[in-house]
Amino acid sequence: MKQALIVIDVQESFRQRPFWNEAEYPAFISQIQPLIDSAVARDIPVLQVFHTSPSSDPANPFSLASGHVRTLKELQVAPTAVFHKTVHSSLFAKDESGASLHDWLTRHGIEGVIVAGIRTEQCCETTARHASDAGFKVVFPTDATLTFAMQSPSGKDYTPAEIRDRTELVLQGRFARIVRAAEALAA
Repeated sequence: MKQALIVIDVQESFRQRPFWNEAEYPAFISQIQPLIDSAVARDIPVLQVFHTSPSSDPANPFSLASGHVRTLKELQVAPTAVFHKTVHSSLFAKDESGASLHDWLTRHGIEGVIVAGIRTEQCCETTARHASDAGFKVVFPTDATLTFAMQSPSGKDYTPAEIRDRTELVLQGRFARIVRAAEALAA
């Protein structure tokens, strides 16, 4: 099966958000970088997606004018192709010619995708669900995703570990195969 690695929103924009927390970051980097490197070594396309805002306000960290829409400084990514999105699913992201990531995957005969990046329960989970519904086999190495603590409307606090666990619960067997990053390319 021909696969591609989708690296979602691993961008400096997030450091500018009030919820940014370094606690889980080193573990995330220690998983996603070897996954990227292994994909490159196996000639698996690495598709990098950046979340952008249509705003041209440089104070908005997701605006291209901010200078923060760039790869996290600790990561080394030499992507096969780069896409920008303004919604949660990376399959809607567009390259510089206006072609969508979904179109790129189809045009290159990709049958399976590996989903990694930021945030576990938002853009990564949404991309996994969309890709599954679009007919791709989805591998979700949860330890190569990053998220942050959140609070529900009822006031309950959720840790990143609890959020990852919930994402695994709802994806496994329905939308994706949940694996550790070290096993993501083994299938």
